[in-house]
Amino acid sequence: MIRALFSTFAVLALFAAPAMAQQRAVAVTFDDLPYQAADAILCDPEASMALTTRFVDMLRPLDTRAAVFVNEGKVCEAQRADLLPRILNVWLDAGLELGNHTFSHINVHRTTAEAWLADADQGAVITRQVLKARGQRLHWFRHPYLFTGDTPEKKAAMAAGLAERGYDVAPVTIDNNDWMFAAVYRQAEAAGDEALKTRIGEAYVAHMTTVLNHFEPYSAELTGGREPAQVLLLHANSLNQDWYPQIHALYLARGYRFVSLGEALQDPIYAHADDYVRAAGISWLHRWTSTDGRPIRWEPEPPKWITDAYAAL
Repeated sequence: MIRALFSTFAVLALFAAPAMAQQRAVAVTFDDLPYQAADAILCDPEASMALTTRFVDMLRPLDTRAAVFVNEGKVCEAQRADLLPRILNVWLDAGLELGNHTFSHINVHRTTAEAWLADADQGAVITRQVLKARGQRLHWFRHPYLFTGDTPEKKAAMAAGLAERGYDVAPVTIDNNDWMFAAVYRQAEAAGDEALKTRIGEAYVAHMTTVLNHFEPYSAELTGGREPAQVLLLHANSLNQDWYPQIHALYLARGYRFVSLGEALQDPIYAHADDYVRAAGISWLHRWTSTDGRPIRWEPEPPKWITDAYAAL
């Protein structure tokens, strides 16, 4: 009897050991809500709701605990007041968090910090109302293009303005250029080329593996060998509608647990200073590396056939 119990516990310990030793965690985020799609689709209530429902239904059983970031201006003005709350409530009903991604996905390098902050304010109007109706507060903010300021003065003004408005910035550590794959994927969709869609999707998942092979050890260099909780940047689009489940499975296979954005940002690495000032949107891992005075080791580019196809669009 004792030997049988010992054997049972030994087997359970064998299977539990990887989970118990697991230190990897990732917060999944999706930008560009309601969806990366043509303007005509986002101004069609039936089509917009169908896209939203399909995407959320895909995510729901995976328990991603994702945060999603809204560009309110994506919905045309004539439909916005009625349609956008309906869309956002679908995401909230699934237990996902909402954040502000500005009204028009504004490029701060082409304007002033003051105009950029005004666009951020405009992008919060409906999202804030929807959250308030549920007793929640809008506090997450994601920079469009991950641009945080191309001069020290602009960066400081942007950061101060967001802080005054009570925002918590959502950084990104893992970016795999899914937007590039997605643009090529939409072209294949429009052509009805299912074989090409499959080729693009498989390349997308394979590229995520390559990106993780780079970022996992790279991130550990900042923490003395411990991989910090990661924040993954993706976008709400047809590519992820079809292929995010494979991305999710990849992370599970590599030993990640899915955490909320708030939980990920409790990792001490997110208190690291960020002195990076350039006209580029890059991973916070690169920003922290640069701040520490060490050379940035850039992540791998997507396959050349993808970058060439994107350049030809």
